[in-house]
Amino acid sequence: MSAVVSALPAGKSKSRREPVWLSPEMVCERVPGLTVEILSDRRKKGLRPDWRKPSQKTVIYEQSEIDDWVESTRHVGRAS
Repeated sequence: MSAVVSALPAGKSKSRREPVWLSPEMVCERVPGLTVEILSDRRKKGLRPDWRKPSQKTVIYEQSEIDDWVESTRHVGRAS
């Protein structure tokens, strides 16, 4: 009988999905009206969305965090 070997690295759960990284330009394509300048200004002010800087000139965002951020800005209208 052969043993089944997990293809996942130690400590990784099968239910955890790989992150989808977006550049500032890709975030702006995903969120209408958002610009690279607005994102840059928000980073400088320490505002959401969360971001990462893996190198000196690279800024990236995680797609699900962008979606969560947009959803957190939801406003519910009042019934008349």
